[in-house]
Amino acid sequence: MIGFFQTLFEYAPQWAPRLLSGTRVTILLTASSFVVGLALALAIEFVRSLDLRSANRILGLYVEIVRALPILAILYFVYFGLPGVGILFSPFEAGTIGLGVVYSTYLAEVLRAGVDSLHRGQREAALAVGMPPLMLFRYIVLPQAVRTVLPPLLIALISLLKDSSICALIAVNELTLSGRVIMSQSFLPLHVFVLIGAIYFAIAWPMSLFVRWLQARLDRGRQTIGARA
Repeated sequence: MIGFFQTLFEYAPQWAPRLLSGTRVTILLTASSFVVGLALALAIEFVRSLDLRSANRILGLYVEIVRALPILAILYFVYFGLPGVGILFSPFEAGTIGLGVVYSTYLAEVLRAGVDSLHRGQREAALAVGMPPLMLFRYIVLPQAVRTVLPPLLIALISLLKDSSICALIAVNELTLSGRVIMSQSFLPLHVFVLIGAIYFAIAWPMSLFVRWLQARLDRGRQTIGARA
């Protein structure tokens, strides 16, 4: 065990620049995928709020199909399949789109839970006075739903951070792929992946602590409001 850590400390300074470069790509990939997924989820939930039966069926089918497919299959379809019809993406773009599409289905369900928790009378009253559906969704529904769904959204962001490692299989030069390249050159796979795991942990653990703190704070706020009521 002592020899393991001696070797790790010996090579870590050499590996650090490449791993940190991959970490920056991982963070950027996670952020861009989350933005794409959240934008799609908001669009899905807005259409759902219109209560259009045919549109809801199509969206429900979309959610079920995407959630039933492996993430890797969707990434392969975007990166290797779409070029067959003339649509080309770089590895980073394909990873962003693929992860965004996958997580849009999960984020849409999170938003749906938040929207459904609101009293329906608010929406009915807003529509009764002539407020357009988009304005209703933007100024009344979303601001109230965000308070409920913010912790689950952040939990999904942490999951997305970890799932971004799958993009190494379509040549996105993120943290995991950087580690695999180093491993193939150093023949020290366990040492490399211990460092990779430590970097993921260093990013994800503080985020998890923040989610717990935020959830506790929001719960206290709701209890205070309930006590006043």
